[in-house]
Amino acid sequence: MLEIIILSLHFFVCFLISVVIWCGSKVLWGSLHDREAPLLFDMDLCSSSKGAVEMEPDAPVYVGKEDDIKKSQRITTKVNDREVVVFYHEGKFYAMDARCYHAGGPLRLGEIEDINGQPCIICPWHKYKITLETGEGLYQAINPMEPSPTPRWRSKGVKQRIHKVTIDNGNVYVSPPDLSVSLASDYYADKCKNNSDFTMEK
Repeated sequence: MLEIIILSLHFFVCFLISVVIWCGSKVLWGSLHDREAPLLFDMDLCSSSKGAVEMEPDAPVYVGKEDDIKKSQRITTKVNDREVVVFYHEGKFYAMDARCYHAGGPLRLGEIEDINGQPCIICPWHKYKITLETGEGLYQAINPMEPSPTPRWRSKGVKQRIHKVTIDNGNVYVSPPDLSVSLASDYYADKCKNNSDFTMEK
């Protein structure tokens, strides 16, 4: 009789191990440590028993009410653990990584200026200019080969990650970024995410 009990226990432990391997340890151990959620598995073994709705990783994230953001002109928020600043400027919403690509300056504190017909955020730390529409870094340069060189605005290329903003029924949503292409602002976005000492002052 003892052998049957030991054999049954062995099969049960093997079953639990296979469930952990198949679904990942997060489901099993997360439920074990959560006193409110019993360790129950329904037809979908990888769904949690808490009843929380899982969002798709690239689904737009609600960031606030349209009227509130219009009044404040800008907000700082998190989109999939990434710090993002949302601007409302001259009738249009823009969103970008909250930290400047150059040295991590807080863009929410910058002034918005029109440069060559493009609205740009000016980083408060080192006065770097970034277009709100495309995330391009702008600088002034002269061509010394011209008879009378005059400064002209030039693009450094896209440096700051831009996020798509959508409005639906008075709610503002920001889409998570497509990280398939690396940009300069990713360094400070990741540093803010991983270092609590580097988080933005509220």
